[in-house]
Amino acid sequence: MDARIQEMRALIARHKLNDHIFAIVGLSCMMIGVLMLLTAFIDLLIDGYGRLRPDFFLSFPSRRPEQAGILSAWVGTALVMLVTMVTAVPLGVAAAIYLEEYARKNWITDLIEINVTNLAGVPSIVYGLLALGLFVYQFGFGQSILSAGLTLALLILPIVIVSTREALRAIPRSIREAAYAVGATRWQLVSDHLLPYARGGILTGVIIGLARAIGETAPVITIGALTFIAFLPLDVEAPVRSLISFEWLLQPFTVLPIQMFNWVSRPEKAFHANAAAAGVVLIVMTLLMNGLAIYLRYSIRKKIKW
Repeated sequence: MDARIQEMRALIARHKLNDHIFAIVGLSCMMIGVLMLLTAFIDLLIDGYGRLRPDFFLSFPSRRPEQAGILSAWVGTALVMLVTMVTAVPLGVAAAIYLEEYARKNWITDLIEINVTNLAGVPSIVYGLLALGLFVYQFGFGQSILSAGLTLALLILPIVIVSTREALRAIPRSIREAAYAVGATRWQLVSDHLLPYARGGILTGVIIGLARAIGETAPVITIGALTFIAFLPLDVEAPVRSLISFEWLLQPFTVLPIQMFNWVSRPEKAFHANAAAAGVVLIVMTLLMNGLAIYLRYSIRKKIKW
């Protein structure tokens, strides 16, 4: 009996040692990734700190680096992200709800699930080529904000679908059984119980998808984003009325990654400083979106009582 107890203690100690080793390796890998990102961010900040002034955000691109700014780039980025969000979120959430709660489990739904999962790993340039033939030429949207927004919506649609389905699956089955027990219909179950409980996970997936889309370059280059644009798609004198008219949807555009690419390709070091400053802005926007996702998930889950 004593030998068996000693053997069990040795086994437990060995498993605890393995846990500690795995924790140290995982922490080391995480720190390497964080340090690499921090190093890149600090390097960009050092190079572009001198350009991070208000006029940099309120000036159009220029052939003179000291006068160049990112006004048209960040406005174009905001409008493209607006179209992406309005398109991808309803479609993605509705598709996930149908696949998880309504669709019958057969070979067709299995095939759809496999394709949705695989589409999340397709290179973004493929979506750009698809959008070039479909949105730009077939539908006649041209090289516009609408084409770019729909392209990026296709890009993040699998992410929204998968994250929404995982959020729905995380809800205990007892919630469904209790709703059906009091006579709720399937739609009442989805709208009154499942969506409120899954809201944190859904918002997290949506914001993470948008954070990926905001830095994509290949799709928007493929559909013809401009590398130099010295005007805004909105009327500055009446921005609200211009936004409601939707005329901006078919206007040419540029985005922050394209503007950075344009400046980096120039030989002058002053343009490289502009590109570094734009990179800092893009990284900060991405970090803020991911931070918002974490905050929303934490605050929503804190309020939920199972």
